[in-house]
Amino acid sequence: MSLVPDIAAWPQRPLDGRVVLVTGGAQGVGRGIAQTILGAGGKVAIGDLDTGAGRACLSEWDRPDDALFRTLDVARERSVSDFVDAALRRFGRIDGLVNNAGVADPHVPALSALDWSEWNRRLSSLHGAFLCSKHALAALSESDGGGAIVNIASTRAHQSEPHSEAYAAAKGGLLAFTHALALSAGPRVRVNAISPGWIATEAWRAPARRRRPNLSRADHAQHPAGRVGTPDDIGALAVHLLSPRLSGFVTGQEFVADGGMSRKMQYV
Repeated sequence: MSLVPDIAAWPQRPLDGRVVLVTGGAQGVGRGIAQTILGAGGKVAIGDLDTGAGRACLSEWDRPDDALFRTLDVARERSVSDFVDAALRRFGRIDGLVNNAGVADPHVPALSALDWSEWNRRLSSLHGAFLCSKHALAALSESDGGGAIVNIASTRAHQSEPHSEAYAAAKGGLLAFTHALALSAGPRVRVNAISPGWIATEAWRAPARRRRPNLSRADHAQHPAGRVGTPDDIGALAVHLLSPRLSGFVTGQEFVADGGMSRKMQYV
């Protein structure tokens, strides 16, 4: 009798029946992740400050049994706990959490002109990951096959431009938070991070603000993959990390999704 298992079939819908929370899920990378989860057979609860964008998602998806939207401020604990409770009431379980919400613009005034309240606002992606993980962990721990958290960091945790200290600090903090929580929450909950590079989100905004990305050949050529990324590129990687079948032995890791751009030597 062989100790080697038989060939196992790969799931066509790797998140079939699983419920995932996506913060900042109504636009941009968050919407790309949410849509990819739905395409992978999952159900999704999206939270976002932009109520109009959230309602547009539900209308355009037309998946009333599989999608929920709630207005969410990840920097307010009551808002976070209400969001988690709403998902549990609707779906009865939580199997995954994607901590994506945060201030998107990396640029701030010079450090000498940056006040304390704005510094803290710019750290909202890190604060939100803490609050959402805190309130979702109990349900995630009860998930069949184990729960999964995916934190959306950035290649700016490793590379910077001038006057982006708060954004870099938030994203760098998310990477450290990821490997620390992986040890605290394991083995029932796996925790990983995705660090996107240049992702064109213009076409993934709320309807009134959508437009085609204005990208040049030079923009695409900076990437060894041959193009700028899209939100569903990040969604595909998130689905992989959320699936216990595909990534059950992966935790505490960072996955860079930047088309190879950060590996390319840059000479001016």
